[in-house]
Amino acid sequence: MKILFIHQNFPGQYKHLAPLLAQQGHHCVALTLRVKEATTWKGVRVLPYALPKRETQKVHPWLVDLDTKVTRAEACYRAAVKLREQGYTPDLIMAHPGWGESLFLKDVWPDARMGLYCELYHLTGHPHLDFDPEFASKTPETEPLRIRLKNLNNHLHFDQGDAGISPTRFQADTFPHPFRDRITVSHDGIDTITACPQSDVRLEVEGAGTLTRDDEVITFVNRNLEPYRGYHIFMRALPRLLRERPRARVLIVGGDEVSYGARPPKGQTWKQIFIDEVRGRISTPDWQRVHFLGRIPYDRFLRLLQVSRVHVYLTYPFVLSWSLMEAMSCGAAIVAGDTAPVREVITHDETGRLVDFFDGDGLVKEVCKLMDDEAARRRLGVAARDLIRARYDLQTICLPRQVAWVDEVAAGEA
Repeated sequence: MKILFIHQNFPGQYKHLAPLLAQQGHHCVALTLRVKEATTWKGVRVLPYALPKRETQKVHPWLVDLDTKVTRAEACYRAAVKLREQGYTPDLIMAHPGWGESLFLKDVWPDARMGLYCELYHLTGHPHLDFDPEFASKTPETEPLRIRLKNLNNHLHFDQGDAGISPTRFQADTFPHPFRDRITVSHDGIDTITACPQSDVRLEVEGAGTLTRDDEVITFVNRNLEPYRGYHIFMRALPRLLRERPRARVLIVGGDEVSYGARPPKGQTWKQIFIDEVRGRISTPDWQRVHFLGRIPYDRFLRLLQVSRVHVYLTYPFVLSWSLMEAMSCGAAIVAGDTAPVREVITHDETGRLVDFFDGDGLVKEVCKLMDDEAARRRLGVAARDLIRARYDLQTICLPRQVAWVDEVAAGEA
């Protein structure tokens, strides 16, 4: 079978599935903005396309998002036409439609089946919009209108996609019926063999030396340090947390950019804004126990999770981070914000501890309780890993389910 993957940052969510399908004998090709020249990656032929240079044009601000997606869609369409002219016709198109690239591919290959990676449908009711009062919409009457228009891309894909797949129930359930009925819930998968407990792990941290499981380590991980992932809540809890745990080392992973939500004031970063807010309430010796590691290589990231005594995870009602599930797979004791996506994997006092997202004092209390209770940490960590292995294991659960879904989409059975 000829399978065409569409992802602006390929492989993205297809990093395990695409190589496996190629290994099984399927002819796999990917169109992406990520590469500049054609290459082969793990059996997948990866072809580039580029965005055209465009003159600045006036467009209603609510339509900027769609304008960007149509620009990408046109560029991808023209690359697809060239492929068709070279004699290429896919049987199946696997597309992440989030950036718009796949909007016009059925115009090129009308008989190809299409499976969509359904990451999120933008809802305008609470708690999806204005969950955090501190960062509420400046125009509450019209913000829902703008958000609704962001779904134009989703709706344009509904008529083309034969079926969808979402990694979590929370994400799938954001989509409206009847398309929701065509979405299969199957996570991308967690490599529980690689992400596993390691009793003799050692992690070198500048200013802290070599950390092991004997050290009191608290971890907090975001792709980027920003309010959508509760960075401000965690930082405001730091002064008390450091006072309560005078021997703890706090390791914070994340970049300075913005992945989701509003951008900080021009010339500033959310990271520094909240450092500045709390620094005056933290003594210099205590501050020296806080380590910002930036973005780190994956092997170092896993060692950080393995050395963690308590891992803190916070998120708005939004896409669940892989980092939480990887921490669970490593057997970490989790303290997490009590929001809907988190509750899909964390049950209070079974696979972790839940606190109100906005309750910094409650967060500190639960972290400290776990720090003082080795038996509870072990019990929660074992249960967390057991859940990930039972429901989200890459090799035994998720990849077989995804391959079966691919076969169903191709056969018109999904």
